Amino acid sequence: MLNCPRCHQAVDSQAVNCPKCNNSLKAFGHPGIPLYQTKDEEFLCDRCIYDEDNTCNFPQRPYAKSCTLFHDRSVPLIEEITTPPSQPGISGIKNWCSRNRGLIAIALLILVSVFLAL
Repeated sequence: MLNCPRCHQAVDSQAVNCPKCNNSLKAFGHPGIPLYQTKDEEFLCDRCIYDEDNTCNFPQRPYAKSCTLFHDRSVPLIEEITTPPSQPGISGIKNWCSRNRGLIAIALLILVSVFLAL
């Protein structure tokens, strides 16, 4: 559940319009396109990553109060993927094998084909 930015009532996350104030919650009436809106007199461009690096081409820039491209600059665009540190011994070998199944399959196919060729 999310809150309507205009009337602050709880609204279903898939709702296109707020049932109480009829405020548009999704862009172009499509439930898959989020519409970011500000509260009161603030602007989205002040904290948008696309305004910071000057790649925004939105016509209401820098005074946009609703936008479909907004991305908060404090949140990274791509989440950092952390791999666990390698473990010594048998568990380390099991982890390596589970991460590299495709490589092991190709190596086994090559070994079988060389064995059959002899």
